[in-house]
Amino acid sequence: MTDTDQAPRVSRHDYGSDPSQYGELYRPAGPRRPGTVVVIHGGFWKAQYAADLGQPLAADLAGRGWAAWNLEYRRVGNGGGWPATLSDVAAGIDLLAGLSDLDLDRVVAIGHSAGGHLAAWAASRPGLPTGTPGAAPRVRVTGVISQAGVLDLIQGAADDLGDGAVARLLEGMPDEVPDRYRLASPRERLPLGVPVRCLHARDDDTVPFSQSVDYVQAARAAGDDASLVEVTSGHFGVIDPAAPAWQAALDQLPGLLAG
Repeated sequence: MTDTDQAPRVSRHDYGSDPSQYGELYRPAGPRRPGTVVVIHGGFWKAQYAADLGQPLAADLAGRGWAAWNLEYRRVGNGGGWPATLSDVAAGIDLLAGLSDLDLDRVVAIGHSAGGHLAAWAASRPGLPTGTPGAAPRVRVTGVISQAGVLDLIQGAADDLGDGAVARLLEGMPDEVPDRYRLASPRERLPLGVPVRCLHARDDDTVPFSQSVDYVQAARAAGDDASLVEVTSGHFGVIDPAAPAWQAALDQLPGLLAG
């Protein structure tokens, strides 16, 4: 249940000329809570999965008082891959700096599956080498909620997640394009320097539970504030606004967006 029955105000903003280079800004109709939430959809970075997956989450967030940015990006099959997908996510988040009436002191990225990868990668941008995709962010992600995220691309490629989706995203296996994996995989970018909350179900049959377990262990060893929140309902419960797994994400937001 949301805090207001009034529908959020939704506006579309393009950050490029491609049809997939846009975001949808959901502004609360009533009182606004601090911070901004970026929603990044999943789908193994494939073109057939789009921003409509994030719309129910963005609407729910806005109904609860948070400004939510539902971000679309080019995927593999419609111009995405290396480096376009990563560059799009960076540009889409940076566009927020040019929009009015947003609190960008605290920005939490929530991403599901492949979107979890992109959310955590976006938080790593301040540490990227000059001139690489996504470096020198205008808007910094200050917290991450990974919903069954693919956080270790090297292991994801070895496990053939999504029938080779990782290798298609980076256009090669780790031994073929090692520099791309070092730049794109959140596990390789540690420490991120921001809190990361990994929500994952043991019965997830799409992205292994171990992706979150191993990431949290590595992040803590690197000095990051990272924690694992075990949820239920498999891979997709975390993006169902009516499911307890989505409530688990909502429970993390006040702490991550506190001033």
